[in-house]
Amino acid sequence: IKEGEVLVSNHPQMAGGSHLPDITVITPVFFRGSIIFFVASRGHHSDIGGISPGSMPPHSTRIEDEGAAIVAFKLVRKGEFQEEGITDILMAPGKIPGNSGTRNLSDNLSDLKAQVAANQSGIQLLRQLVEEYGLETVRAYMVFIQSNAEVAVRSLLKEYASKHGNSARAVDYMDDGTPVSLRVELDPSTGSAVFDFSETGPQVDANHNAPPAVTYSAVIYCLRSMVNQDIPLNQGCLAPITFNIREGSLLNPSKDAAVVGGNVLTSQRVVDVVLRAFGVCAASQGCMNNLTFGDKVFGYYETIAGGAGAGPTWDGRSGVHTHCTNTRITDPEILERRYPVLLRRFGLRSKSGGRGLHPGGDGVVR
Repeated sequence: IKEGEVLVSNHPQMAGGSHLPDITVITPVFFRGSIIFFVASRGHHSDIGGISPGSMPPHSTRIEDEGAAIVAFKLVRKGEFQEEGITDILMAPGKIPGNSGTRNLSDNLSDLKAQVAANQSGIQLLRQLVEEYGLETVRAYMVFIQSNAEVAVRSLLKEYASKHGNSARAVDYMDDGTPVSLRVELDPSTGSAVFDFSETGPQVDANHNAPPAVTYSAVIYCLRSMVNQDIPLNQGCLAPITFNIREGSLLNPSKDAAVVGGNVLTSQRVVDVVLRAFGVCAASQGCMNNLTFGDKVFGYYETIAGGAGAGPTWDGRSGVHTHCTNTRITDPEILERRYPVLLRRFGLRSKSGGRGLHPGGDGVVR
């Protein structure tokens, strides 16, 4: 790859993606003729083709049902945005009977250009840092940040082992009965841990399979949440962790398996299982509550809120986007103005969170 070139990718199993609507744009950072870093931006695109509007089909059974899959493509060559090439890729699913290319091509192109521009802003800031402090100093502090996160997580795991023993275990079940099982083995002397998901059930002929990147993300989220220190989220949090995720399982499916629901449903179950294993809090709504609708010319997609689980000293929050959802819902005024929809009701589902010394958060009705 050369200076002025940009890569794009989204394949969940072959390129470290989450699900196809999440498209990652990657740009190398050159300094004095050599690549010193990479910057990346990942954005969820509202439609990239597939068998239903919104590219979140509830009944997909293969990856091709879910839209355009990109292992790697040079989105920018010699400083030129490759609009024709990426358009061909985004429209390619329409060649499959019963399938469709993207329904929002103009939005896709605009968003991809925005991601390229965001990367360029990051590159400019990194170059400013390097020019001001020197490359070795910048690299050193990047290592310091990761090392600090590693130390914080090791301290967390050592403390847990000293109070609760050298192992932890939890299991939850998908609606079809598939277990999501975790066994954690801790080394109290080093603070290392093995997160063993090998007893999780097999991949399914549906779309709530989740590629390994989803499990990694869920675990790093939980660890960062449990650390009682103010540290930036970074890869150092996973340095003490070894993963055991069986191939062909729900959390490590084959490359052609449907996965669009794994990122928004199974991820939340993995979070619930990790937090349960460590006794941190009760399970939350267990899903990002995705709603999608549309036709041949438009697609709409939103995440509906729900209830958060209670903890040893606190009540669960009601009507919130929990854990890894990482989105907010569209305002009713915007929804009704831009789409042929009337929102008749949106409120809390009273007393649905579960009773207890500390009740769980209530869900919503929409």
